[in-house]
Amino acid sequence: MTGCLAITLSSCSRPAEPTAVAANEYVDARTCAECHAGIARTYAKTGMANAFSVPNAENIPNPQPYFHRASGTWYQNVAKGGEWVQRWWQLGAKGQPVSTGESKIDYVMGSGHLARTYLHRTAQGTLIELPLAWYSENGGAWALNPGFDRPDPPVGRNIGYDCMFCHNSYPTIPSGHEDAGAQPVFTGALPQGIDCQRCHGPGGNHVRTVKGTGAKLADIRSSIVNPSRLSEDRAMDVCTQCHLETTVRLLPNAIRRYDRGPFSFRTGEPLSAFQLAFDHAPGSGQEDKFEIVSSVYRLRQSKCFLESPGKLTCTTCHNPHDIKRGQAGLDGYNQSCIRCHEPAKIAAKDHASKSNCVGCHMPKRRAEDVVHAVVTDHKIQRRPAANLVAEFPERHGPQWEYSGEVVPYGDHDDLYSAVAQVTHQRNLERGIPRLQAEIAKQKQERPEFYMELGNALQHARRSEESAAAYRIALEKRPGSALLWARLAMPLRAMGKTQEPLDAMLKSVQADPNQPENWHNLGLLQSSLGDKKSAIESFRKSIALDPESADCHNSLGAVLAETGQSREAEAEFRAALSLRPAFPATHAHLAYMMANRGDFEQAIWHYERAGDGAVNQFSYGITLARMNRLPDARIHLQKSLNADPHQPIAHEVLGRLLEAAGKIPDAASHYREAIRLRPGFGQAHVNLGALLARQGNRAAAAAEFRLAQSDPDPQIRQVAAAGLAALGVN
Repeated sequence: MTGCLAITLSSCSRPAEPTAVAANEYVDARTCAECHAGIARTYAKTGMANAFSVPNAENIPNPQPYFHRASGTWYQNVAKGGEWVQRWWQLGAKGQPVSTGESKIDYVMGSGHLARTYLHRTAQGTLIELPLAWYSENGGAWALNPGFDRPDPPVGRNIGYDCMFCHNSYPTIPSGHEDAGAQPVFTGALPQGIDCQRCHGPGGNHVRTVKGTGAKLADIRSSIVNPSRLSEDRAMDVCTQCHLETTVRLLPNAIRRYDRGPFSFRTGEPLSAFQLAFDHAPGSGQEDKFEIVSSVYRLRQSKCFLESPGKLTCTTCHNPHDIKRGQAGLDGYNQSCIRCHEPAKIAAKDHASKSNCVGCHMPKRRAEDVVHAVVTDHKIQRRPAANLVAEFPERHGPQWEYSGEVVPYGDHDDLYSAVAQVTHQRNLERGIPRLQAEIAKQKQERPEFYMELGNALQHARRSEESAAAYRIALEKRPGSALLWARLAMPLRAMGKTQEPLDAMLKSVQADPNQPENWHNLGLLQSSLGDKKSAIESFRKSIALDPESADCHNSLGAVLAETGQSREAEAEFRAALSLRPAFPATHAHLAYMMANRGDFEQAIWHYERAGDGAVNQFSYGITLARMNRLPDARIHLQKSLNADPHQPIAHEVLGRLLEAAGKIPDAASHYREAIRLRPGFGQAHVNLGALLARQGNRAAAAAEFRLAQSDPDPQIRQVAAAGLAALGVN
């Protein structure tokens, strides 16, 4: 019986696709091994079976400290009390560990064939990807996760349902979290790797049929999906559900249909009934992009695939139950090629008897999105480009962001294609009218379409229209905490005060367990001047999510504004223990330390607070107070480079330049300060004094007279003294 039930991937039989049975349910995957022991034994060694696990000494190999130079932060995975934690720290002004923190590692995502990343589960049930990852390249090495290699690495990244969809069997999620935009929360124990049912569908009916009395072979076979008996398209969808990613860039690459739950796809149905894929427009220069999950995308560009009319699929070369590696894998792939490319027809002078087909025609290549991973390029090419594994840094910044048409990849739906234009603002100007037209044309009732329209209009700064779209969405889903929070944004942008506050209050009333909404309420209350209520809201947010560096920083800022400096510093320190390179928090502490007279600590924090105009200005002022005038000039100039429209920065830099004997430059900055702020008394006084020393009495007197209109009596007094010194009234 085991032999009869085993899946024969090379089967040519393709009867009608099985009809889904509503009552079918998922079972414990270990049940499958009772009949399919051989398949279970080999499958357990595959990357899919080991794509999600709990931490142990095997999946945290050689846990040495890793120093991330761009942020000046150390990271290390450490065994602690029978558990594993990821730690981070920086070295302070005197070389001592500071900003130390750690998070428990609850799960490991990735088999280790290419990489592993480490996940922390919060008290709310969300999963956070921690910064440090392990890569198999060069025998194994530590580095930060993709997107983290920057001067301010994020403290972590939420693991969305789409991440879990492709790295594990289906988990359990709370009711109400199936909707678009819902926070990804996981309940109960999580599965440990991709099991049989991700490719064969739920096994409940199959197990009942097998264990029933007098089961017929035909009934047993029809009670489970065998991908080898599906049509070519549906069989390909089994692999495509996870191995097709048109791009990792924010296009979007796929949109799940709003009437489908995140884990509702079933083998045998069209993948496009679950989600729709999108891509860069042709001619946009993205045709040769190569990313880590692009195997199906690249294969479909191959001449071999295009000329095979659906016969070349993933399982032509791969047996998902038994992934061979080393020489055994090489021999298998060569045999797959030879089935179509007869040895007699291959030029002997270029191909030895032991040629490595894949090594030449599907070489390994460095992934653009995961720069520490080298993977096989599944685009089969006669003569691939050379030097495909050369190292390059992560690509950040606007120059790498795509703008233009987002095109359907495969099956398409006009309404979702319109949504794709605006979801990540890739084609906002043209996308908004398209989405408006499609919503009207199809008389849509689902709130998600109006929410996306509201988001797009808000990004386009069309606040009144944005608020109107959110209100329509709320009519269709009045109890949505997410929609009430979204509505507050355009209302605030319109200059309203009470209405956005009411919207945020309704958001936290609709769902009081969302820390992000409490945080946003606190930010709104603070901007409206209600610091006491803001502090209460921030504290509620922290009570729900004590691991939010942003909220600790926000609370610290309001406490500092209200004179509670000791409590503020404690919150800033808590923020840095969660996110050691957080520039905003370093800026707050730098300012606090400078006011306290602890200049050594202030300088250390200023160095980590970034190149923003405000930070560089404060840094320059502190250096001036320390009589480090050349350094002060450098940082004041950096401040003006970041924002040249700062009259005070121009005035202060003018004084420092004048003290250094750079008179023309000083005069230029005084004049720019006055241009930016007409009637700026201190700048008029400084310029008048400078002109007087140069002997330009008339011009000096004119500046002193202008300074006499300043509201500050001390400025007026200095201006009068200047006029008296010139002997004029």
